[in-house]
Order: sequence, then structure tokens, then C-alpha cells
Amino acid sequence: MKLIIAYIRPERLNAVKQELYAAKIFNMSVTNVLGSGRQKGFTETYRGVVVEVNLLKKVRLEIGVNDDFVQPAIDAIKKGAQTGKEGDGVIFVLEIADAMRIRTEEKGPAAMG
Repeated sequence: MKLIIAYIRPERLNAVKQELYAAKIFNMSVTNVLGSGRQKGFTETYRGVVVEVNLLKKVRLEIGVNDDFVQPAIDAIKKGAQTGKEGDGVIFVLEIADAMRIRTEEKGPAAMG
């Protein structure tokens, strides 16, 4: 079992969700976050004052999957999020030691669905 964490552009969320649904991956958590990476932010002028924006809006996806779905999930995220420009995001894959579905008390891969 793996936990996939992806940081993507907010405007690419719908495209990523559609690709995940097409890959039969429906379980996900989505959070709006602020962060900085290689983009390093930008400067803009607001009412004559130069403002430096260091933290950019991103979306964090968390997806718990069984091992058979790791590569399809990564491929779906990549396909939906990729624009070819800096700031497309990053994907992390972490090992899950155990999982339990609260309602049925199923454990391990059966809890992942």
C-alpha cells in the first residue's frame, strides 16, 4: 500500500480528477495550500506599491492506493497536471504501514478499496 501526495496547479485539478476517474481511482483528499518551489514566486505592482508574492497557490492531493494502482495513479496525475511549464508540481510516493476502514474494521489492502 502506498500514499501518493501530489502538489499541482489549482487550474489543473479538474483535468487530474478526470484522469484519475478514468483510471478507476476515486479515493482522494484535496487541500488548497500555499508554497514555493522552483518558481520562487513573482513581483507585481498593486496601487503603485511593488508586492513580492513568494507563496503560490497549489492543490495538494492525497491518494491511498494498493500497489497495483500506484503506477496508474502516477500516470493519471502526470497526464492531467502536465503543461510543460515550471510549476506543474511534484508527486511523492510513501509506504503505508497499515490501514483500517473505520466502519467495517477491514485492515490492510482490503481497507484501501
